[in-house]
Amino acid sequence: MNIFHNNRHLIIGILAGAIGGYLYYHFVGCNGQCLISSSPIISTLYGALLGGLSANLFQKKKVSEDTN
Repeated sequence: MNIFHNNRHLIIGILAGAIGGYLYYHFVGCNGQCLISSSPIISTLYGALLGGLSANLFQKKKVSEDTN
């Protein structure tokens, strides 16, 4: 449970990206000419990657209190 709590933005971003990637394949995809949108697996994985990277932008950075 603690892993989900600490990384919830990342997990939600990956899931949303995967769903978005599959929906892009389903509604927009092409007939074998496009590298990303011609396969549902590749489109879903690519969407999950982009969703995870996008969600990582919104995570707060922990500032360490380093006293020199």
